[in-house]
Amino acid sequence: MSKTYDNNNIFAKILRGEAPANKLYEDDNLLMFDTIDPIADVHKLLIPKKPVVDLNDFIEKCTEEEIGKFFKSVKKAAFSLGLKENEYKLSTNCGELAGQAVFHLHFHLLAGKIHGHNT
Repeated sequence: MSKTYDNNNIFAKILRGEAPANKLYEDDNLLMFDTIDPIADVHKLLIPKKPVVDLNDFIEKCTEEEIGKFFKSVKKAAFSLGLKENEYKLSTNCGELAGQAVFHLHFHLLAGKIHGHNT
């Protein structure tokens, strides 16, 4: 079931250039920028440029081609940081009960030490 997207969420504002962000990588599919509250040596946020609420909404609204292009861009963004295939993890929260606070799909790209533990 499709969810209602709020065009005034902070990530939508960042995409429109109405809110500041330290942009690190951008292409037609996604934007990567620094998080304001890092929990790891490397902690970046990756958001699709499409107005989707969470992963379920993304899968429902996007074509297989769009989904594939997004994840290929994720790899390019990670590699743009100098990370290799086996050096990072992705995490996303799907819904309020899962801890999602901003209702625009976003992935946390994490590498290095997380809260004192090696990833």
